[in-house]
Amino acid sequence: MRRAPAHGPPHLHLRHPDQEQQQPPPPATSDSVDTLTTTTTDSQHTVSAELAEVEEYDAVSFGGSSDVEFETRETLKLTARGRRPQTPHTPPPPARRRTLRDETKKEIQELGDDEATLRELLISLQKQVSVMSMNLSAKLDDLQRGDRHLETTVALCEIRTQLQELTKSVESCQSEVSEVKRDMVAIKQELDTVQAVKEEIEELREYVDRLEEHTHRRKLRLLEQGLTFFLSYAIFAAVLGMLQFGYNTGVINAPQANIEYFMKDVYKSRYGEDLPDEAVERLYSIAVSIFAIGGMLGGFGGGMVANKFGRKGGLLLNNVLGITGGCLMWCTKLSNSYEILFLGRFIIGVNCGLNTSLVPMYISEISPLNLRGGLGTVNQLAVTVGLLLSQVLGIEQILGTNDGWPLLLGLAVVPALLQLVMLPICPESPRYLLITKQWEEESRKALRRLRASNQVEEDIEEMRQEERAQSAESSISMMELICSPTLRTPLIIGVVMQLSQQLSGINAVFYYSTNLFESSGLTQESAKFATIGIGCIMVIMTLISIPLMDRMGRRTLHLYGLGGMFIFSIFITISFLIKEFFGYVQEMIDWMSYLSVVSTLFFVKFFAMGPGSIPWMITAELFSQGPRPAAMSIAVLVNWIANFVVGIGFPSMKSALDNYTFLPFSVFLAIFWIFTYKKVPETKNKTFEEISALFRPENGSSNGTALQEKTNTSADK
Repeated sequence: MRRAPAHGPPHLHLRHPDQEQQQPPPPATSDSVDTLTTTTTDSQHTVSAELAEVEEYDAVSFGGSSDVEFETRETLKLTARGRRPQTPHTPPPPARRRTLRDETKKEIQELGDDEATLRELLISLQKQVSVMSMNLSAKLDDLQRGDRHLETTVALCEIRTQLQELTKSVESCQSEVSEVKRDMVAIKQELDTVQAVKEEIEELREYVDRLEEHTHRRKLRLLEQGLTFFLSYAIFAAVLGMLQFGYNTGVINAPQANIEYFMKDVYKSRYGEDLPDEAVERLYSIAVSIFAIGGMLGGFGGGMVANKFGRKGGLLLNNVLGITGGCLMWCTKLSNSYEILFLGRFIIGVNCGLNTSLVPMYISEISPLNLRGGLGTVNQLAVTVGLLLSQVLGIEQILGTNDGWPLLLGLAVVPALLQLVMLPICPESPRYLLITKQWEEESRKALRRLRASNQVEEDIEEMRQEERAQSAESSISMMELICSPTLRTPLIIGVVMQLSQQLSGINAVFYYSTNLFESSGLTQESAKFATIGIGCIMVIMTLISIPLMDRMGRRTLHLYGLGGMFIFSIFITISFLIKEFFGYVQEMIDWMSYLSVVSTLFFVKFFAMGPGSIPWMITAELFSQGPRPAAMSIAVLVNWIANFVVGIGFPSMKSALDNYTFLPFSVFLAIFWIFTYKKVPETKNKTFEEISALFRPENGSSNGTALQEKTNTSADK
C-alpha cells in the first residue's frame, strides 16, 4: 500500500468562476504585465498540482487504523473543508481512539460523497483558468507589441480625454444647431410673412398708382369744366350780399358833414343847447363803429346758421335783417332820432357779418375747381362795386345833401330785396347736400343744374373723397377747432390773412378818405372826387385780378399786394412830412397833395390785387366741409374786430401821430408779408382734400418749408 503524503493535499482557495471574471483589468505597463503573467501561471500550476494530489490520495486505502493514518485523514478532511490542520500536542487514549475511529469512518464515507463534487469543481476551475490564460496571453501579446509605444499610449489617453471634451462640445454644438434650426424655421416663417406683406404692399402700391391716375384724370376733367349761365346767375345772386357789405362800409363816409349836422340839430331840439364838436365826432364814430360790432355778431354766428339752415337758406333768412336795417336808416330823419341810425347801422352790420361768412362759403362750394379762384374774387368785386356806388351816390350832386343822405343809407334794402327775389331759384350747395345732409340725389340735381351737364360723377367722387378724408370732422365746434392740432395751423393762417386785410390801413382810407385828402391839401370837392377815384381803382383792379387769381396763384398775388401797399404807405407818410416841412411854399404844397393822392390810389390798387379778395376766399379753401363753417365764423369775427378797432381808433391815432399816421400800418404790412412768404401755401388748382392734406401730422412743421416750396412749384406748373 502506498504511503500517504505526510501533509495531505495542499490548501486550496476555491473561487467561483464569476469571481474570476469580475477581476480588474491588467495594468497597462510592462512590469504589471509580467507580474500578471507570473501570477496567472502559478495559479494554473497550483490548481493542477492540487488536482493530482487529490487523485493520488483517493487511490490510497483508508482501512488502516494507525495513528498516522488517522492523522492523515483528519488533515485531509480539514484541508478539503478549507481549514488549516492543527498539530496535536498529545495522542488520544485507546477508548477515545476507537470512538474517533468510528467517527472517522463515517466522515470518510461522507467525504467520498464530496469528492465527486470537488473533482467537478476543480475541472471547471481548470477550464476557466485555461480560458483566462489564453485571453491574458492574447492581451499580453498586444501589450508587448505596444510596449515600445508607451508614450504613444499616454498621448492616446490625452487624445481620448480631448476626444471626450470634443464629444461634449459636439453635443453642445448639436444642441445649438438644433436651436439655430428652430430659429431658421421661425425666420423662414417670418420671411414668408414678410414676402406676403410685400406682395400686399405691391398690390396696394399698384392700387394707389391706379387711384392716383384715376384722380389725376378726374381732376383734369374737373379743370375742363367751364362757366355756365346758371352758375353765373347763382354767383351773381349770392354776391349781392357782399355788395351789401361794401355799400354799407363806404356809404357813411361821404355824408359825414350832413350826418353830423343832423346830430347837432336833434340834440339842440331835445336839450335846447348846442352839441360840442368833440361830442359830435364821438357820436359819428359810434355810427361808424357800431356797424362793425354788428358785423362781429353776424360773423360769429355765420357757421351755426350755415350748418342749421344751409348756405342758401341762411342767405335768404339774412335778407330779413338787411331789409329791416335799411328801413331803419331810411327813417332816421323822419323819426328825428340818431338812435334809430345807430340801431339801423347795428342791424345792417349783423346782416353784413352773416354775408361775409355765408357768401364766400357758398361760392367756393358751387364753383368748379379751375374757376374757384376767379369766382372767389367776385366776392371782392362785389364789395368794391358796393363801395364805388356808395361813393358816387354820396356826392352832393346826387344824394350827398341834408335831405338825401337818409335815402342814401336806406338804399341798403335794394341788394337785400334783389337777393330775396333771385336766390330762391338757385340750388343749395351740393357739398352741403351730400356731405352734411347725405342727400346724394339732391346733390346730383344741383350739380346738373350748375354744370349744365348730366356728367357730374367727377364732382360727386371728389366730394366723396373729401368726405372720407374728413369723416372724423363731420361736426366740429369752434372750441374743438381751436384745440385741434391738425386744424390749428390753417386756422392761424386764416386769422392772419383776415388781419392782413383790416390792419393794412385800407379801412382808414375807406372811412376817412375824404378827410384824409382834405388834410393833404385838396379842397372838399376834390377830396370827394378823389374818394370816388379810390372806388374806381378798386373795381378795375379787382376785375384784373380775376383771371390772375387762377394763373398766378393766391399766395403770389397776396405777396405782390402786401409789398405794394407797404411801399406806398411809406410814400403817403413821406408826402405828409414834406407838406409839413415845406408848408410855406405853395407850389410844394400842391405837388405834395398830388403825391398823396397818387400814393393813396396805388395803395388801394395793390390792396385790390391781393389782400382785398384773397382772405375771404382762402379761408374757405383751407378747410374741408366739416370745420369750414366754424373756421369761417372765427375768421370773420377776427376780421370784424379788426375793422372795429381801426374804425374807432383811427381818429385818435391820427391826432396822436399826425403825419406818421400810416407808419404803424407799414409795420403791420411788413409783418404780414413775411408771414405769407413763410407759412401760407398755394391753393391754386387744388381740391379741398389736397389742401387739407398739407396740414396733416405727417406733413409736420419740421418739413413745412420744403412741403410749401414743393406745393407752390406744383401749383405753378
